[in-house]
Amino acid sequence: MAFPLTLKLPVAGGRLDPYALRGAAPFAATAPAKPFTRIAYSAAHVVADPLASVDPWLTATIDWDATIATRRRLWSLGLGVAEAMDTAQRGMGLDWPTSLELIERSLDAARDVPGALVASGCGTDHLDLVDAKSVDDVIHAYEEQMAAIERLGGKLIVMASRALARVARSPADYERVYDRVLMQSRQPVILHWLGEMFDPQLAGYWLGSEASRGDAIDRAMNVALGVIAANPGKVDGIKISLLDKEKEIAMRRRLPEGVRMYTGDDFNYAELIAGDGIGAASNQRHSDALLGIFDAIAPAASAALGALAAGEIDRFHAILAPTVPLSRHVFQSPTRFYKTGIVFLAWLNGQQRHFTMVGGQQSARSIVHFAEAFRLADVAGLLEQPELAVGRMRELLALHGVDG
Repeated sequence: MAFPLTLKLPVAGGRLDPYALRGAAPFAATAPAKPFTRIAYSAAHVVADPLASVDPWLTATIDWDATIATRRRLWSLGLGVAEAMDTAQRGMGLDWPTSLELIERSLDAARDVPGALVASGCGTDHLDLVDAKSVDDVIHAYEEQMAAIERLGGKLIVMASRALARVARSPADYERVYDRVLMQSRQPVILHWLGEMFDPQLAGYWLGSEASRGDAIDRAMNVALGVIAANPGKVDGIKISLLDKEKEIAMRRRLPEGVRMYTGDDFNYAELIAGDGIGAASNQRHSDALLGIFDAIAPAASAALGALAAGEIDRFHAILAPTVPLSRHVFQSPTRFYKTGIVFLAWLNGQQRHFTMVGGQQSARSIVHFAEAFRLADVAGLLEQPELAVGRMRELLALHGVDG
């Protein structure tokens, strides 16, 4: 690469500052040398079809070849795929029929990849919230998606439900729903606790109308742990996305033996995955991973997990430490718009030919936000084709009236 590669990037206040790429070698996208010592799922984004003649705010159209190619890339790096989750814009443009087709296509593709892991989001999003009148409505909605995914041979991630958050009046309502779903599951599931910073409609989850006290998170944790304890052998693990490492560690310490904590903390994943070695059982000493940021940092995540498997803990942290500022930026408030940053980075790195998203979500962040994501990706060694990334960044700057 001929250096310096330079361009002008906007900063807060409307100023343009010159920026020269660091020239650090990007991580090679190579298969791991040995199996990881952590289970690591990447929640994967979808690639929209920009040429479809539809209203993009109302109709989800997918470039299936490019979307499945992103999954194959993750599998090649030793990462599992958490399919049809919020990173795929579930509930923010991706509807249930398209999600089910995505799950089916992903499972079909995985059959050609030895050892490929896929776990698929099972929710209630086909149930219109105005039609969600009772807990029974929520149960029936979960059962419908559960049956559809299990017919395909899929492993379930039982997603947090907006409909349940709407109709539940007490922890007992949550317990009833989850007990019913877990009782019927064909194989152990991953539970999904998404904080309201990711989805404001999930405020008060696990508690219903009893969520007003100041210790709401601790009481919600007790309810979730009670559901797990009441259904032995039915829960593979729980993914929590609260962006609070202390709460995650506290819950991890209390998990029954064999039930995994899948960190969804895109602010503190490195130290949570490394673990602290404290706990009576091995599953209490570290977190496994189910992370949206792994889509954007897949080569670095794979290299770091490989180092951890080799006992090279200092190298693990050296690789992941520069990625954390990028992740915190991508997931900054309003956190639910993080998907825009994931797709932006995929476009910069040539993993898709355009920066267009389902639901027009490419407009959810500012050009100043994108410029900082570009800088942080460069610092972390995550611009896989620097010349291409600079060219595409200049295109985006020009669209915003900036001569980069």
